[in-house]
Amino acid sequence: MTDHRHLLSPLRLRGHTLRNRIVFGAHTNNMAEDGLPGARTHGYLLERALGGAAMIVCEPVPVHRTGVLTRGNYRHGTDDIIAPFRRITEDVKAAGAVIVQQLYHVGAHGDSDLSFSPHWSPGGGPSYHDSDGSHRMSEREIEEIIAAHTAAARRCKRAGFQGVEVWAAYHSLLDQFWTPWSNTRDDRWGGSLENRTRLSRTVIENIRRACGEDFIIGLAISSSDAQEVTLSNEALAEIVALHDATGHVDYVTVGHGGYLDFERLIPTFLFAEKLTAPMTELLKGVVKHAKITSEAHIRTPENAEAILASGQADLVSIVRGQIADPHLANKTAAGRAVDIRGCISCNQMCWGRRSRDYWISCLINPSAGREFEWGGDRFTSTETPRDVLVVGAGPAGLEAARAAAERGHRVEIAEAAPQIGGQFRLAGLQPRRAQILDLMDWYERQFAKLGVTLRLNTYLDEDDIAAHPAEVVILATGSLPDPEARQRWLPAEPRLPGLEHGNVWSAEEVMRREARLGDTVIVLDEGGNWRGVGTAWALAEQGRKVVLVTPDAFVGKEIARTSADGPARARLVRAGARLVSEHVVARWHGNGATIRSLLTGAEEEVAASALVMATTNTAFDPFPETLPGKTLHRIGDCAAPRQAPYAFHEGRKIALAL
Repeated sequence: MTDHRHLLSPLRLRGHTLRNRIVFGAHTNNMAEDGLPGARTHGYLLERALGGAAMIVCEPVPVHRTGVLTRGNYRHGTDDIIAPFRRITEDVKAAGAVIVQQLYHVGAHGDSDLSFSPHWSPGGGPSYHDSDGSHRMSEREIEEIIAAHTAAARRCKRAGFQGVEVWAAYHSLLDQFWTPWSNTRDDRWGGSLENRTRLSRTVIENIRRACGEDFIIGLAISSSDAQEVTLSNEALAEIVALHDATGHVDYVTVGHGGYLDFERLIPTFLFAEKLTAPMTELLKGVVKHAKITSEAHIRTPENAEAILASGQADLVSIVRGQIADPHLANKTAAGRAVDIRGCISCNQMCWGRRSRDYWISCLINPSAGREFEWGGDRFTSTETPRDVLVVGAGPAGLEAARAAAERGHRVEIAEAAPQIGGQFRLAGLQPRRAQILDLMDWYERQFAKLGVTLRLNTYLDEDDIAAHPAEVVILATGSLPDPEARQRWLPAEPRLPGLEHGNVWSAEEVMRREARLGDTVIVLDEGGNWRGVGTAWALAEQGRKVVLVTPDAFVGKEIARTSADGPARARLVRAGARLVSEHVVARWHGNGATIRSLLTGAEEEVAASALVMATTNTAFDPFPETLPGKTLHRIGDCAAPRQAPYAFHEGRKIALAL
């Protein structure tokens, strides 16, 4: 309690008591099934309530047919959602959390593939979500949207929600009305500040009238300085003060970024932490009634305590931190903050899956989205403890060993290298990715706590495993760089042409500092992910001249789903790297390469002292299919080389099955 005194203190909000200052803020988990909340949504939200969050803001529900944005959205304009939501709200409240639901409309930034409706906006501006334009709303349509918000709030109350959060963040519909750049109207809904805020104030006033004085009403906004046309912090503060003066708004949540600077909306490790603290501090000086919630890259209890202790906010919204560890609040309250599995700000399985319109999960917490199947991030002790040997301490092996030990099995994990983590640890050596190294430290602490025997510098062969007393053997030996350096988009070539000239290295050898590279390096990135991009960035930051070649249409194609590709390219270019897309390495000459355009077939000679290949790995599984007296399980890259989340997933899954 001493270390997090402010974070753990209760707060009264419209007659409701929040047990601490930790909010699990609104985000699109995309878990609806046919537009209704089901077991996946139920388990996901309840787990964070059981984990100690004070207030849960449920995934936004679109208030109108023109606001549908994902296929996982809840149904709009229908009472069908009330009964299934009531089952969730009752359980969440029984677990001690306050629960509200966000109401939203994206305005111009809709998705025609999902709504099959025109995008509605104040001025008929373009969408920054797809390539469509929008419809300038008539007076009648504005009134329709007001009524839709009120009806949605009534449904929320009937479903057992204790309040709603009205969404005016990220340049959504209400924000579009606030912003002179997007609101070009000359009627009573545009022009003056009074007119531009009429829609949002009317929405909130009507909700208060319809839902009563004990109903919480929040307002979500976001700050951004990436474009001069968006509202300044000072302009936002004036708008918030106007709404606060009504006495209807109980809290204001401040996010970061928006549709005009999407990469900031859910900031990756490329951005600083506590991004909205300056804005929330400004708002604290202007509001008289509303509590202020700081959001955006508040990963840890330490971040949160610092913001609250300094008076910059009243509440903190920790979203990805509670996706990664749903029991963050309880662990903090119990003085066990050191046991929190820290978010690594990668966005790979949360925003990354949402951007592809799947339900979200978490790279390092594979139970996210599977709580209803796996029992959340809690473990049921096994009735038959077994001796388990895990071979390999990469992501798959680490999670298998930890989860098996959590269930009461006797676990030994053997790793050939001097440190745990495998290739994932190497990723943590790339610029700004040290949160991965923090995760490795967390695993070692958990092993010590759970009694897992960790043996480093221990290579086990077939005979060693056969002689080991453990009956259950989990092979998690990972993968190796392809020794032939094959390229996917030179499928007729069984090996890199010119490989025999030497000075060809893998990304892993580079990050282990085993490669002798010289001053100029070509990095071929076939994956479009951090293995190639991060390695190239590390080399450029070292002062080497880097030419990053990719067969993809742009550098960082696979990390585009996390919104990190643009900032990554900017970092590379600022560090002096040359980016070459839609090319392959036709031949390596030992002192340079011939690269070939996939569009024209034209070839270019590029001088370089070394070539780094970030191509598809090959599984490392030197063991026989079966071993007498052993139950063998193969997980992670030794089953098939893939990215880290699937290794963590398989580690947890096999441990639960033992």
